[in-house]
Amino acid sequence: MQQRQHLDVALRELNLNVVKMGSAVQSALRTAMEALERADLATAEAVVDGDEVVNRLQREIEAQCIRLIATQQPVATDLRQIVAGLHIATDLERMGDNAVDIAKTVLRMGADIGQTWAGISHMAGRIDKMLSTALNAYVEQDQQLARELAAEDDEVDHAYRRLLEELLRSVIADPNDAPAMMSQSFIARHLERIGDHVTNIGESVIYIVSGERSDLN
Repeated sequence: MQQRQHLDVALRELNLNVVKMGSAVQSALRTAMEALERADLATAEAVVDGDEVVNRLQREIEAQCIRLIATQQPVATDLRQIVAGLHIATDLERMGDNAVDIAKTVLRMGADIGQTWAGISHMAGRIDKMLSTALNAYVEQDQQLARELAAEDDEVDHAYRRLLEELLRSVIADPNDAPAMMSQSFIARHLERIGDHVTNIGESVIYIVSGERSDLN
């Protein structure tokens, strides 16, 4: 009984750290988009500097999971929760890297990056909503909520393709816009990748609850 209680406490701590890391990544993404929309180099630099917080949380979660597997010998749902925690932390770390890459693009281009295209802001808003949904699904262990991410990711993919077509037409109309448009396309690609990682979190939630390996991408 005491060992079971100890495991329950450790799993709750793991869940809290995963959610804490998710919140840090969501904050980094929001701040990176703020830096982009305002062409604010100081804000972009803050995103880059803050990446160590996300990286440290990933290392802590990884250590937690390894320690739990080594000392508690978990089985069934408990083991799935630990394995999923490792996978989610990896996805969150990569999302954090994408947010940093957006911030670095702002730093590289500065004021020359031009006005943020509405399509990029639209994509970022959808992805922010997706991440909130994924974290809620994780906390509630709600696989139906997790499955909703598939349709959201399809919308992000469609928005990404439409945006690339619009950027291409803009470059054809005025080749002088090419550097700024290329930077905007890189940012859109980072956002699209974040969306893919968010759906991976949904897949991990489904795995925790049912043991099923799903493909939401």
